[in-house]
Amino acid sequence: MQDTTSPPDPTPAPVVVLVRPQLAENVGTAARAMMNCALPELRLVAPREDWLSEKAIAAASGADVLLRHARAYDSTEAALADCHRVYATTARRRDLIKPLMTPRHAAGVMRAAADAGQRCAVLFGPERTGLANDDVALADAIVEVPLNPVHCSLNLAQAVLLVGYEWFQAGVDRPPVELITNGADLADRAMLMSFFRHLEAELDACGFLRNEEKRPGMIRNLRSLFERAELTVPEVRTLHGVVKELRWGRRPDRPRRTQGGVPADWAEPRS
Repeated sequence: MQDTTSPPDPTPAPVVVLVRPQLAENVGTAARAMMNCALPELRLVAPREDWLSEKAIAAASGADVLLRHARAYDSTEAALADCHRVYATTARRRDLIKPLMTPRHAAGVMRAAADAGQRCAVLFGPERTGLANDDVALADAIVEVPLNPVHCSLNLAQAVLLVGYEWFQAGVDRPPVELITNGADLADRAMLMSFFRHLEAELDACGFLRNEEKRPGMIRNLRSLFERAELTVPEVRTLHGVVKELRWGRRPDRPRRTQGGVPADWAEPRS
């Protein structure tokens, strides 16, 4: 049956070159890792098994479009013929004198090269032995993942994912930390101050803030605690309810609302 799926759109992403991969399912999981990181082009050098077998497609878990458009080559040189910059991944130090980069640094270098119109490729070796010296000799630099020196062995998909992840992250314009509010607005200062006055009025009433000398510092600490929380509007409303219920709730040592009336106006600043 002829494949009618359109090939991935061309991007400046580096080409992933798997040199003499041994197992079809490993090629499939590598393709899955590539798709996770928006690496659209896969090249295979002398693969031992059919990369379009059922095992490979199943292992790709939806990334089989990369397998269907992968190209096979007889030699590493042929697979790199149209590439300007080549990076070889290996966990073993070689006798070759070459720059040694972490995946994070290499990602930045490759993005700069891509912006300059240069095509980059990353070499990954066979599962059992890794890249041969002749393959590494074709590279401009070696990429080594800093891992536990006692055990730094990675499977093929893990290696592809680590390098691909750094490539993808280098191009993501996103803050390292953000608050997920699920559509709720953050409480403004007026709402926070209203809650603070409510809380402090009840703490005064119960005697928690009875020490006048320590009272200002205790209030500052309490306010700082809630300000750090980046409260949303629904959360502040909930806190109002909590404080109110602690005073007027259904406890035998608390007056009923019908008996005690309405609490003091905590919305106004304390004189």
